[in-house]
Amino acid sequence: MNRIALLFSAAVLGLSSSFVAAGDYTLGSLEIEQPFARATPPNAPVSGGYMTIRNSGAEADRLISGEAAFADRVEIHEMAMEGDVMKMRQLADGLEIPAGGEVVLKPGGYHVMFIGIDSQFKDGETRNVKLTFEKAGSIDLEFEVKDIKAMQGHMKKDGHGNMDHGKMKQGG
Repeated sequence: MNRIALLFSAAVLGLSSSFVAAGDYTLGSLEIEQPFARATPPNAPVSGGYMTIRNSGAEADRLISGEAAFADRVEIHEMAMEGDVMKMRQLADGLEIPAGGEVVLKPGGYHVMFIGIDSQFKDGETRNVKLTFEKAGSIDLEFEVKDIKAMQGHMKKDGHGNMDHGKMKQGG
């Protein structure tokens, strides 16, 4: 009986410690929390990647590029309102992570764009991505794929709680 209790306790502790560590990464003074990607319908050509990046250093750093075996290109994008139109554009110079600050990449804002994906992103799977920062260098991350319903709290909505796709425009 004690052996079973000991094995059960070890399993619980092992799962707990891996759960706490899963999804968080450190690269120099940068902390990257909970990277995730949006699940896609079949044959979708793109998906978005999201996370929080904290910089505890004394100097700003910059997310400058990414690469992934499953995508033709990985780009850093932002979505912003220009008048009454939501526009998405690539940040050619990357995304600054301020010293002592953080940047949240989330639906409707800054994000990593996976372009020309080779297969459907399904809820619960993971995708490996390499991100490169100007000063800290490169890091390999696992992006957990989440269903759009799980992301609803993160997305910008109109006054009635619905996404307003009618005003959204892609391109620069």
